[in-house]
Amino acid sequence: MKVKRSNQKGFTLIELMVVIVILGLLAGILMPKFLGRTEQARRTKATVQIRNIESALRLFKLDNGFYPSTEQGLEALISEPTVGEIPKHWKEGGYMEKGKVPLDPWKNPFQYISPGINNFDYDLSSLGADEEVGGEGRYADINSWEIE
Repeated sequence: MKVKRSNQKGFTLIELMVVIVILGLLAGILMPKFLGRTEQARRTKATVQIRNIESALRLFKLDNGFYPSTEQGLEALISEPTVGEIPKHWKEGGYMEKGKVPLDPWKNPFQYISPGINNFDYDLSSLGADEEVGGEGRYADINSWEIE
């Protein structure tokens, strides 16, 4: 003897397809908004990192009377330079928290030139999302001399 169940539970294929289509539409509408915020957050983080590095550079100059040269680079903030003008009062332990120069939010090193070519003592930049010099909008470089 077989017993038939007429009260089966579950979703039909049509019901599942409707739910998948609705989720797809919601994702299509909401994802661009979230993705835009991610890029904006990275640009803000890069700006904050540049400001922190600038503070370390100012401390270096206060102690030694000059900014590190391009050749010495930002590494002069974490280890005493051995090339170029050797600082006489380099701070034991360096000038950066955690003993390292951070990478920008796109995992690239910051660009440092001293003396700067933009009428400043130094130029400090992140190349941004495109990792190339220049760019516009979300691909624009983030430059120390343009930050207010």
